[in-house]
Parts: sequence; C-alpha cells; structure tokens
Amino acid sequence: MLSRWASAGVSHTLKMLMPLMLLATAILLLAELVAGRHRGIYRREDWLVIGIPAILNPLVSAPLAGLLIGEAAKIILPKYAGALAHIPLLTAYLVIFLLVEFCFYWVHRLAHEGMRNGSKLRWLWKTHRTHHAGKYMNVLVTLRINPLWHFIVPTAWITGFSVYLGQGTAALLVGISIYGWNLITHSHFRWDDAIKANPYFTAPFRMMEHIIVSPGVHHTHHGYGKDGATYRNYAVTFAFIDWIFGTLHIPNGRPRHYGLPGDEPHWLEEVFHPIVNFDKTPARKSG
Repeated sequence: MLSRWASAGVSHTLKMLMPLMLLATAILLLAELVAGRHRGIYRREDWLVIGIPAILNPLVSAPLAGLLIGEAAKIILPKYAGALAHIPLLTAYLVIFLLVEFCFYWVHRLAHEGMRNGSKLRWLWKTHRTHHAGKYMNVLVTLRINPLWHFIVPTAWITGFSVYLGQGTAALLVGISIYGWNLITHSHFRWDDAIKANPYFTAPFRMMEHIIVSPGVHHTHHGYGKDGATYRNYAVTFAFIDWIFGTLHIPNGRPRHYGLPGDEPHWLEEVFHPIVNFDKTPARKSG
C-alpha cells in the first residue's frame, strides 16, 4: 500500500510542477512583451514549435512521465517507499539539487555530442535540438521542448525517485528552483549586462560566473559566431560543474547569433521527433 501511494505521489508531484512553471513563464513573458522584446522575431513555424509542446508537455508528457517513473521506482525499489522521509528538508534539497545538476550536465553534454554527423547519439541531439533551433532567446525558449525530453531528462527521474523515497517537498522545491533559474537565464532581459559594465563589479561577477550560471553564460550556450558556444556551458544552475570538467566559457557579450547555423529542421520534426524523421522531412530555410 505504501509503495502504491508513493508511486502515485511521483506523478502528482511532477504534475504539480507544470502549472507553477507555466504561471512563472506567463509572468515573465508578459514583462518581455510589454518591453517589446518579441517584436518581429517569429514566423508561423515558431508558434507551432512553441505552442504544440506548451500544450502537449503539461497535459500529456509530464503526467505520463510521472506515471512511468513512479512505476519504475516501485519495481526497482519495492521495499523502499518513503525510506528517506526522515532526512531533514534542507539536507535532502541540497543533495537532490546537486545530484540533478550533475546528472543533467552529462546527459546534456552527451546530447550535444550527438550534433556530430554519424554520432550514435544523433537521436538524443535531435530530441534536444528543438530547444536550440529558434533564432532568438527569450522566455518562450523554455517552452520549446520536444515532448520526448520529459522521459529522458535526469531532472524528472531523480526528483521522481526522490518523491517515491519520501522527499516530495524537497523534490518539488528543487524542480521549482531549477525551472525558476531557467527562466532567468533564458529571458531576453540581461541584468548581468549592467553589472559587467561597471568596472567595480566586472571582476567579482566574472568570478561568480565560475560558480553560478548567469544569463550571459547560458545565452552563450544558445548562440554561435562571436561569443556563441553550443559546445560549452551545459550546466543549468551550477557553473562550477562546467568549470571542473573544462566546458565553461564566460563571454564578453551576447552571442552574435542565436539558434543554430544553417537550415532549420522542419517544425514537424522539431515537435514530433522521433516519429517524424529529419532524413525524411525537408528542412526549411532560416532567415
């Protein structure tokens, strides 16, 4: 009975995250719209790639992923439902947060390794590429997520197992923390520009960027050309993970271009990969 309750709790907790994430996204989106940060940058295909996942992910992918992870936890750890409930909230929060970030770094890095032609990880890159293909950077990029990604990303699996083991509150707080920082680092608003422009704060802030992912550090990951580096800065929150493993790039400014060079994949593949195969679907021209 406890195992069944814990399994259901995984699905419930992951589903709780989605409304909170969408509400936070809507608030920041409204601020960007009022500031005119979205004028003239979208085409019809962009709205499809943003809009369809924005509907499918909270209504279909997240609930199904929650059920899958809950059942997996019940099968793999049948006698451990609620076993870690005695651990203090702050301790559990920090451990889960660090574990999620470390595992996400490696899956994210492997996804970008799949960019290489002929790579065995090409399928993983195509699943993640949806998030990178837009030629802009703002809060809506957080919604450009292939629905399959919810079943792959370590964040869902680790927080889901944490709920099953009795740390639902800590897992929920970790999910909120990570997505909240995602909004900050994806937003078109760049408060770090003003800080870096001040000679008194430039050096201390650049040191801080070795520890925490700033908007500039993550914008670089979404760009190419000068100060763009999709092959760097894989961590979501803790830049020291990139620093330790030699993939940190601290830029001097915004990347010259956002998105990916060359032709953009067809919107059907961006949304429905692997059902729709890039090799069978004509690319659409960028620009």
